[in-house]
Amino acid sequence: MTPIQFEQLYGRDWEELHSLLAQLRGTARGGPRRPVEPERVALLYRRACEQLALARDRFYPAYLVERLEEVTADAHQLIYQRREIGLRRLQTLFAGDFPRAVRAHARFVWISAALFAIPTLVLGFLVYFRPELILTVADARSVAGYEQMYSKAAQALGRAGGATTDWQMFAFYIRNNIGIAFQCFAAGLFAGIGSVFFIAFNGAMGGALAGYLTARGLASPFFSFVVTHAAFELTAIVLAGSAGLRLGYSLLAPGRQGRLQSLVGAARESVVIIYGVTALLVIAALIEAFWSSAGWIPHPVKYGVAAACWAGVVSYLALQGRRAD
Repeated sequence: MTPIQFEQLYGRDWEELHSLLAQLRGTARGGPRRPVEPERVALLYRRACEQLALARDRFYPAYLVERLEEVTADAHQLIYQRREIGLRRLQTLFAGDFPRAVRAHARFVWISAALFAIPTLVLGFLVYFRPELILTVADARSVAGYEQMYSKAAQALGRAGGATTDWQMFAFYIRNNIGIAFQCFAAGLFAGIGSVFFIAFNGAMGGALAGYLTARGLASPFFSFVVTHAAFELTAIVLAGSAGLRLGYSLLAPGRQGRLQSLVGAARESVVIIYGVTALLVIAALIEAFWSSAGWIPHPVKYGVAAACWAGVVSYLALQGRRAD
């Protein structure tokens, strides 16, 4: 699609959004005024953000990118300075904004998934056949602790030493998982190299642990523990990594923009994904602390619930909000 065709196709939406924003500010001139529907403004704003990302990615002329930047910046300032955020804003975010942002960054999501999955599989197989290789990613004391966490003597599966309640483990999982996701995202500021490292390292660490525990005969308690909350936790880590890669790409390929301007635009696009990542990690921590650790739940039940969770997460990210598109 040429820039002219792109502008002809979407230009009316930009004009409508500009007109609605002027009406909300009270600066519209002439003509009859109709009530402004907030849902319409939000829809046009989301579309304009996605079209801005496309225009930048396709290196459309500067005047076209600047026009979209101006209208999206005006809409962002007006929408987010208003006080009607609360539950309605959260509903809008998770009902459409988050999954649409993930789909708009699909190539970064797939790259992040590959960076995570390949080290996971490679280290998993290597350590399974040569268990001593676990010491290349963890020290002997930590390895002994992992074995204890998934042994028959463990009071609760996966519970780290020192924690006595599920609530303590919930707090630990929140702190640990958000720390990992933040590393994968923020390290993208180092031209994306930092995100690549942390994504791959966490994949390698998880794969090595799975391979070692499987080789030690602890596959059943380990996989029954991780399989359910992994639908949310691993997805969140991959998405955080994809947002970090987007930051890095904005620095490496700013196009006709300056690097700082490109970075600011990428951060604005990625922040919606980070909101969603945070929610996924909270859900993962709740499941991990109160469901995954429960040794009394039969393994077939856990695997059945896990299958439903994985299907739900994938369907949500792939399908939610498409009607509004």
